[in-house]
Amino acid sequence: MTTESSMAQISRRMISAKAEQFTESVIREMTRLALKHNAVNLSQGFPDFPAPDSVKEAARQAISDDINQYAITWGAKALRDSIVEKFDRTQGIRIDPEREITICCGSTEAMMSAMLAIINPGDEIVVFEPYYENYGPDAILSGASPRFVKMKPPKDENSEWTFDFDELAAAFGPHTKAIILNTPNNPTGKVFTRKELEFIRDLCIKWNAYCVTDEIYEHILYDGAEHVTMAGLDGMRERTIVINGMSKTYSVTGWRVGWAIAPPEPTQAIRKVHDFLTVGAAAPLQQAGAIALRSPQAYYDGLATTYAKKRERLLKILTSAGFTVYKPRGAYYIMTDIARFKFPENDPRFASRSKDVAFAKYLVQEIGIACVPGSSFYNDPQDGASQVRFTFCKKEETLAAAEERFARLRV
Repeated sequence: MTTESSMAQISRRMISAKAEQFTESVIREMTRLALKHNAVNLSQGFPDFPAPDSVKEAARQAISDDINQYAITWGAKALRDSIVEKFDRTQGIRIDPEREITICCGSTEAMMSAMLAIINPGDEIVVFEPYYENYGPDAILSGASPRFVKMKPPKDENSEWTFDFDELAAAFGPHTKAIILNTPNNPTGKVFTRKELEFIRDLCIKWNAYCVTDEIYEHILYDGAEHVTMAGLDGMRERTIVINGMSKTYSVTGWRVGWAIAPPEPTQAIRKVHDFLTVGAAAPLQQAGAIALRSPQAYYDGLATTYAKKRERLLKILTSAGFTVYKPRGAYYIMTDIARFKFPENDPRFASRSKDVAFAKYLVQEIGIACVPGSSFYNDPQDGASQVRFTFCKKEETLAAAEERFARLRV
């Protein structure tokens, strides 16, 4: 007779040890809690306003034109050609659409395909923290050993998130295969400066390492910040894998169309991994992407202007509610410190491993607003125990509803 205990033992033997090392996405979990408690969702970074009409119409037209079967595995030529044109126009770098681009099912798959394509057992990767939560599982699934380098929060509204150059240098070594760089950064909003990028470049060259750079927020910049791709720095063209996609720039996070730009050798490996992970991204949406990427500069300027206004709106709301806020220079998230809040931490309904998780549960259940606990962005959860993240890629009605509900919160 099979008992519950024996079933549990069998289950443990049959489950991958890799899968046991991480949880489901905390960010996506907070969206589910927001739905459950009818809360304002300021957790997950998806716009709740419409995508551009021209982009939607391009997708409808592609479906009507019967572009509904497999595209070439590594991506429809029309989209690859548009990526070449756009990368040349915005970064001054000309790439080969036949040998250096792989279209994937979102930037998430592009990152995973890149990691699986370059990592061998014993390889190490360098990761800045706080980091986008996917990077931890990416390291585990690819077999890499992460070396974390902490970024320090701004000291005041005029300063930036910073990292110690010596600490970063110490994280590199003979087993370093790559550094993951996300600029503009999720969750901090940090935009890495040219000086910082050049220091990272020098370490990559010294240790013969790749830079896998996630540039999904490249057009969402504030206060004169400049996006510089690592691929454009001297000596890095052959060492950089650029990850990007349509999700954030064109407000189509559900389309799952992303890409990896890399030199020919790693591209060959990325394409093989991608082929057996997903075969290919949705063909009609790739066709629509080819049109979207040819949007005029006015579109990208307007995007940044719109988000700048939303940033100021949420910064004001959070400051008035009692949060210590860290003003972002890019992306559409605000990291905050919650040390000032005295909420019912001992209430069993909010019992959790750290204050940030308890606070997030309290906020979604009692105040009606969903955020992301800071611990989900750190290797050691205690390092994020006094932080939570909010997003402002929301329409005015959503931000106004959040402002009204934050009035219930007490410091």
